[in-house]
Amino acid sequence: MAKITYREAVRAGLREALQNNPRVFLMGEDVGKYGGTYACSKGLLDEFGPERIRDTPLSESTFVGAGIGAALGGMRPIVEVMTVNFSLLALDQIVNNAATIRHMSGGQFSIPLIVRMATGAGRQVAAQHSHSLEGWYAHIPGITVLAPATVTDARGMLLAALQEPDPVFIFEHAYLYPLEGELDESGLPVDLTLAAIRRAGTDISLITFGGSLWKALEAADQLAHEGISAEVVDLRILRPLDISTVLTSVRKTHRAVVIDEGWRTGSFAAEVSAQIMEGAFYDLDGPVGRVCSVEVPIPYPKHLEDAALPQPEKILQAVHSLMGR
Repeated sequence: MAKITYREAVRAGLREALQNNPRVFLMGEDVGKYGGTYACSKGLLDEFGPERIRDTPLSESTFVGAGIGAALGGMRPIVEVMTVNFSLLALDQIVNNAATIRHMSGGQFSIPLIVRMATGAGRQVAAQHSHSLEGWYAHIPGITVLAPATVTDARGMLLAALQEPDPVFIFEHAYLYPLEGELDESGLPVDLTLAAIRRAGTDISLITFGGSLWKALEAADQLAHEGISAEVVDLRILRPLDISTVLTSVRKTHRAVVIDEGWRTGSFAAEVSAQIMEGAFYDLDGPVGRVCSVEVPIPYPKHLEDAALPQPEKILQAVHSLMGR
């Protein structure tokens, strides 16, 4: 298996999409001449030209709306929003148009749109560029919400999303872009209905997604040294949520901790916790634990940013608490 970075996997997926379908085009802030804020589209303007790699003004509502219109017109737009915080400027287009037109047209129209955006903290870019709001989007019927955490998923989920007839939103944790990993070609394209077991275990289930996956795996390594076998579940698809895989894991381990970089109140972790309580209450040996971000705007100073986020040490504390250690 080839070893590449997460950003290279995204770029490879974009290139393959553009090569395979002349209706695919990429648009967003700085995706052309600059090569993308996170270098995911570097070189694509030279290869495919300005008709298919389109720089846009700093107006998220406008260019997300243009993507919706292009999709209605038969194109396969991939829209890049620089960061999840800025996507809030396009919520009217997303909630009132992209997510509803199939329903409101009685199924006559579909919107084969992909919207990609960076999410998450850990890079010292302060509160307006660092929040994790993908749980908000998972609340909206009519769209698919993806959170790839591996290089295989970064490429494979994009390719799979191009087969979907309805809007797909892909949240790429910005801290992962330089992450290196092995690209598993046999896992492409990715099944957009299933969560993934990243590490098997028997004593407790660590359930997470996106940038927190690697923290959960690090915590699982440390727990193994203590004689605790932790199973790590990567949700990777937040809507539709594969709760069946989660419940199967919890019924085996009888304990669960959900790790979510969103704020604790109203978090996606709360939704997962509630569904575990509804579907596996009598299999649990204790309450479901949650490790989330501290409820403050993400700080700029590194020591404060680190303190605000889920960390392996906090996951260990939650596991020890549940297991009476």
